[in-house]
Amino acid sequence: MSQTKSTLCRVYLAIAAGGTLAAMQACTQDQSMTPAQSTSQDEPVAPNEPYRLVENWAQLPDGLVWGQAIAVETDADGNLVVFHRCSSDTCVGQSEPPLLKFNASGELLMSWGEGMLVWPHGLDIDSQGNIWVTDGRHEGEMGEVVHKFSPEGELLMTIGTPGVAGDGPYTFNGACDVVVAANGDIFVADGHINNRVVKYSADGRFLMAWGQAGTGPGEFNMPHSIDIDSQGRVFVADRGNNRVQIFDQEGRYLDEWTQFGRPSGVFISADDRLFVADSQSVDGVNPEFEMGIYYGSAVDGSIEGYIGDILTESVTEDANGVLFSGLVANRGLVRYEPQ
Repeated sequence: MSQTKSTLCRVYLAIAAGGTLAAMQACTQDQSMTPAQSTSQDEPVAPNEPYRLVENWAQLPDGLVWGQAIAVETDADGNLVVFHRCSSDTCVGQSEPPLLKFNASGELLMSWGEGMLVWPHGLDIDSQGNIWVTDGRHEGEMGEVVHKFSPEGELLMTIGTPGVAGDGPYTFNGACDVVVAANGDIFVADGHINNRVVKYSADGRFLMAWGQAGTGPGEFNMPHSIDIDSQGRVFVADRGNNRVQIFDQEGRYLDEWTQFGRPSGVFISADDRLFVADSQSVDGVNPEFEMGIYYGSAVDGSIEGYIGDILTESVTEDANGVLFSGLVANRGLVRYEPQ
């Protein structure tokens, strides 16, 4: 890390591989000027400033405050859906809605999901506008499931066994993220405890699973996020192994990239730009990198740039090139406009 900048120390609550909360001391520096790593491991690239930070864009109604904002996605109408932990760090015992939909001006259009989730985690919006979420813990008869909602917030489908953790075809253990392919197939990164990707048909029928704990090709150490590019390739944020792994939709290993840091979140735009949220690279944990948002090409893995001074696990881009990122430790939402 550069010695010319003051050190900013944060305590970040991360989920350890065993599923327990562990405090990780994150002593980083002002990342807006910190060198990031390029495709070449030996040639750092300085972050550029193509984006302007906009805070307090989203307008919350009186009485509603941000919880841990774990995931963000935009829909075809330009609306933004934010998945947060019910004004807290969990939805257990909370009455606030975990799902918030904002229009392009930041006005809250609708909210829903009260009393339905334990620990919000992953989010996807499919080509029909349906909203998919993962619930990454269980409490009583809720949690460890994937829910599908209509654009109006109606529950359409649940995959998994509510309140039951496991590694079977219809049980999850730490379900982190979900993505829906163009043909309707559903891919779940079942990663906080299980180290696998699970594939279902459009109607929720189990098709296959791949992966196990390890460091080799096709093995995982906390597959934390998942997305699909225009070629249909499946990108998995293999966070504990400091890499993005790439597969075909039958689980065949294709490639892996380490130049995007320690990935907590991955998002691929319609024109195959890859955005990766790194929330854990600090001294002692992937020390060659900095926390922030890395972005580049999903086609060849080249790095275009880096946004620092942010601790986030999620990022998305709308049709106008505006970025949104949810804040977990600091609770909230930020917007980056192109400049």
